[in-house]
Amino acid sequence: MRKYAIIVPDGAADEPIAQFDGKTAIEAASTPNMDWIAMTGRQGLVYNVPDGMEPGSDVAMMSLLGYDPKRYYSGRAPIEAAARRIKLGPNDWVFRCNLVTIADGIMADHSAGHISTQEASSLIHDIAAAIGRPEIEFHAGVSYRHLVVFRDMDFDVQTYPPHDHLGRPVEKILPRGKGADLLRELMARSAQVLAEHQINQVRRDLGENPANSIWLWGQGKQTVLERFEKRFGINGAAITAVDLVRGLARLVGFDLIEVQGATGFFDTNYAGKAQAAIAALQDHDLVLVHVEAPDEASHQGDAQLKKAAIEKIDQMIVGPILDAIKVYPAWRVIVLPDHPTPVRTCGHRGDPVPFAMAGDDIEGLVKTPFGETNAAQTALRIEQGHQLMEYFLRG
Repeated sequence: MRKYAIIVPDGAADEPIAQFDGKTAIEAASTPNMDWIAMTGRQGLVYNVPDGMEPGSDVAMMSLLGYDPKRYYSGRAPIEAAARRIKLGPNDWVFRCNLVTIADGIMADHSAGHISTQEASSLIHDIAAAIGRPEIEFHAGVSYRHLVVFRDMDFDVQTYPPHDHLGRPVEKILPRGKGADLLRELMARSAQVLAEHQINQVRRDLGENPANSIWLWGQGKQTVLERFEKRFGINGAAITAVDLVRGLARLVGFDLIEVQGATGFFDTNYAGKAQAAIAALQDHDLVLVHVEAPDEASHQGDAQLKKAAIEKIDQMIVGPILDAIKVYPAWRVIVLPDHPTPVRTCGHRGDPVPFAMAGDDIEGLVKTPFGETNAAQTALRIEQGHQLMEYFLRG
């Protein structure tokens, strides 16, 4: 049986950056292993975000896994709920609940300074005790990422991802539509609970951003996806610290591999992820390795940090997996971001992303290093991102 590895440096794609002499972060980074894949195999562009859809990792990763978001997507939060095994009824709604920092009416930080899980769990517990109801459930997650479930309610609202609106007045991005008044009320009441909370007092004393409000967005009802093994005849495993990707993996029937020290941030256990992937290939046909670090660097507008994260992924994840998978007689590997997150804007975009794939049976087409510019100069285009998986597995 052929072995497959998919490596996703989240948000790594970018536009030319002046401090890199007009190169992107991928192009400026030292990535000999990604370059080997591109030069030995094939390189092209894939459109993971369908026209008219928000360019989030939820939509892009669903495409990347081979599922058409226009058919299957019901919201970001239901996917994260699946990761946590939160049961949703047919009339239930779930919202993503960020802990954020609002300063002088401006969305200052979508992550409240990447607050620790321990601090965040305590805050969510206290918010739930103060403003929760039997039909409104708060579910604490990792760092700033949490969920709120509304049982047997109906919404028709527009909400806004806080990471795409950093620096904007919150008044312009508050929820709108049917049910928005309830969401606004909960957000305002959370700010009252958090204003003088002891945890935030300590964070201010330490010069850290306080978690002074919740932010509700990414809503939806339960998501149902066909199992990957039924769809493609291949079983899989996933390695990621991000609930969104964990949820998609669980929904398609992948085994979730836990890695100690995997944080969804720059300090993640890169080497541990690689070793877990190599071990998973022994009893799985396919392994997906997702790394959030480049996306987080982009949201901070830090090009050097993004470049460093890409280099770590290449050296500590792509290289070891490549060496290990080539031991198998039949193998394929692909590297691609899910979507671009330019450091200039600090937000997601829906533009196409470069991908590179190699394998024992793949002949090189255009022998150029991996990157946006070189990928755009090839003739290889996957116009509908959900078709890339079939191309990777069989093409």
